[in-house]
Amino acid sequence: MTYKDSLVLSWKNIKGNKLRTAITVIIIALGIFALILIITAIQAASNSLTSSFSTMGANSFSIRYKERNFRFGGGRSETTKSNRNSKKERNSNTGIPISLQEARAFADRYQFPGAKVGIALRGPGSIVVNTNSKKTNPDVNLFGGDENYLELNGYKIAVGRNFTHTEVSSGQSVCLIGSGVAEKLFPGNNAKAIDAVIRVDHIPFRVLGVLEEKSSSAFFNTSKVVITSYNNIRRLYAGLGNSYTLAVQVNDLKLMDLATGEAKSVFRPVRKLEIKEADNFYIDKSDSIAESLLTNLGFLEKGTIGIAFITLIGAAIGLMNIMLVAVNERTKEIGLVKALGGTRKDIRSQFLFESVLISLMGAVAGIIAGILIGNIVALLLHTGLVIPWGWVIAGIIVCTVVGLGAGLYPAIKASKLDPIVALRYE
Repeated sequence: MTYKDSLVLSWKNIKGNKLRTAITVIIIALGIFALILIITAIQAASNSLTSSFSTMGANSFSIRYKERNFRFGGGRSETTKSNRNSKKERNSNTGIPISLQEARAFADRYQFPGAKVGIALRGPGSIVVNTNSKKTNPDVNLFGGDENYLELNGYKIAVGRNFTHTEVSSGQSVCLIGSGVAEKLFPGNNAKAIDAVIRVDHIPFRVLGVLEEKSSSAFFNTSKVVITSYNNIRRLYAGLGNSYTLAVQVNDLKLMDLATGEAKSVFRPVRKLEIKEADNFYIDKSDSIAESLLTNLGFLEKGTIGIAFITLIGAAIGLMNIMLVAVNERTKEIGLVKALGGTRKDIRSQFLFESVLISLMGAVAGIIAGILIGNIVALLLHTGLVIPWGWVIAGIIVCTVVGLGAGLYPAIKASKLDPIVALRYE
């Protein structure tokens, strides 16, 4: 009997026991489905996070009065002992917001070659912007910056112009609006927005320009923004108590370490820190933020792998039991095959093929379902099609091993049956 004959016979036996096969396939598929689904969703979230924090380029960094905290399910974002200690040391000396005087002092003193410095102040979020006849949903974010804000945050102007230094310093009631806001208030012709008066959170502003569309994510929609000067935010929303943020951009990525070191040495005297005191501010880069978030997502990935592993162990036990039942049911068939010249190797091959085929059917079903449903998450997060090829291949390999492991004992047991005893079996 050739391997082809054993494979064909195995497939006929699988089709002959559809209910039993379906139950086993579903059990195996559930484990693979959970794994592929979560991995696909995590990759989609990772792509979205990377997009969210790519507003500042790789050659930019920001200075804040405290570290931005991103947590998933209460997990810690720091993993090493040195990081925990340094974070504890920083937190003991943080909590003092960066004032306008400190921000301006840094901008004046920081003289790194080719660097640009911007001052920003965040306004309220989830606000409504309206004209006399139209209004947006309450999902617009208000930001304050200076004339360098657009360049430092990756925005470009589609129609109109940027702020002037005079408009920023005097706090004139002018603003720039995102493409999403412009489309809502001035549908079909964004140019109509120029010099129009809109109300941002019930406050009148004259529109100077409309920003170009740029990549967004589920975490931040870059088109639903209104940008005015930081002096306006300071004047209109004094009660918010937000800290100023400093953004710095250098010409050469290779100079980032030097630039951040220079920024720290300039800002420490501005913050009136003694030599022995820890920094009471935090320097971060967009890639480090994304890395921290992705580290938290990694914990979810590890937990999913554990769940899938436990499910597959249960599936392997179930598959082994089904194959042992099959050996008992087909004892006469095994005796007949042996009587016609079939060898122990032929019997083993037949049962191993059957076990592996059932396991692979479960793998394929789980992979397809996981990718399809996982990409619903990708669709909601506005990312492209995600197929975790590495995990797809790993799932197929694991299920093959599960099939071999589950079918090995029943196959050996079947191959050792005495043909005479087997033919007389009732």
